[in-house]
Amino acid sequence: MRVALVIERFEDAAGGGEQVAWNVARELVRAGDDVHVLCREGQPAPGVNLTRLATPSFWQPLRVRAFARNVHRALANNDFEAVHAFSRTLDQDVLHVGGGSHADFMQKTYGARGARWRRFSPRHRTLLALERRIFRDPKLVGQCVSAMVQREIAARYGVPEARLPVIPCGVDVERFAPERQGDARERLRAQFGAQNATVWLFAGSGWRRKGLDLAIEALAETTDPATQLWVAGKDAPERWRAQARQLGLDERVVFLGERRDLEQVYVAADGLLFPSRYDAFGLVCLEAAAAALPVIVSANAGASELFGDCGRVIEDADDPTAYASAMDTLASGSARRDLGTRARAMAGNHDWRAHVAKLRTLYAEICR
Repeated sequence: MRVALVIERFEDAAGGGEQVAWNVARELVRAGDDVHVLCREGQPAPGVNLTRLATPSFWQPLRVRAFARNVHRALANNDFEAVHAFSRTLDQDVLHVGGGSHADFMQKTYGARGARWRRFSPRHRTLLALERRIFRDPKLVGQCVSAMVQREIAARYGVPEARLPVIPCGVDVERFAPERQGDARERLRAQFGAQNATVWLFAGSGWRRKGLDLAIEALAETTDPATQLWVAGKDAPERWRAQARQLGLDERVVFLGERRDLEQVYVAADGLLFPSRYDAFGLVCLEAAAAALPVIVSANAGASELFGDCGRVIEDADDPTAYASAMDTLASGSARRDLGTRARAMAGNHDWRAHVAKLRTLYAEICR
């Protein structure tokens, strides 16, 4: 098939939707498809035809609108059999709904009052207006990364569930396999002073939405005083250092900074703690599972739907005591290994090749 993927940034090392688009493009090329990527900025990839659309990079409302216009012009004279968008535009056959409903994201992240105030900001007004226009298209197919997202879009915009297929994100099983990480566990644990500690990893950017305050509170309630929390990702750490200090956890909360070697950080940790207030999916959960780590995840993350019998799912996303209790039930190495083994088996069913096979079936249905 001749397929166009639309995304603002097309980069291998980026996170979230960018990482998904990169892996989808790679697997489509492997399947023999003619793959074109329309982006604002991006790096070349083997077998991919890359078209950069000149778009302002400053002030998100202007950038989002300008990119949508540029995509419309670029697609006007092309004969793609399927156009799959990973950024919000008005021209696509399939929209990767990887961020969920922006309205639900605001409500769960900021609360009802905070969401009402933020509706006045140009950024949120632009994204909400574009989202409403996109889902008014009666032919649009929204590829939802979780059943949670499917329910949100169907309820908020009246889209029939038949046009909202659920295809969860994939994972590079080989990249995250623990046996491929050499001496990373011993090296990183020595570097961060955790040779004999149980280490729970919190990974992601945008720490308030991801629930870092909840993770730190949970750490304070665990029964093992040697347990550590490692924090990997991009955000300003001062506020969170202060919280740890107030709870007497200065030595037990370790900030690793933004990491490009998460596959090695996973193998150095003993489990993943993901108390997100809202995540349409949460790729780190599937990555950690591929690394054979036990995962404790909030039910407000779409990835939690994959962990029913191979993880610990916390129904009340804002309950630090529930996270602490789950951490305590996994205090022993044997309990963590058992859960991690089951998580890894689950991740093996969600590699990128299987993900793209489902997408290609979806594209073929659209063509028909």
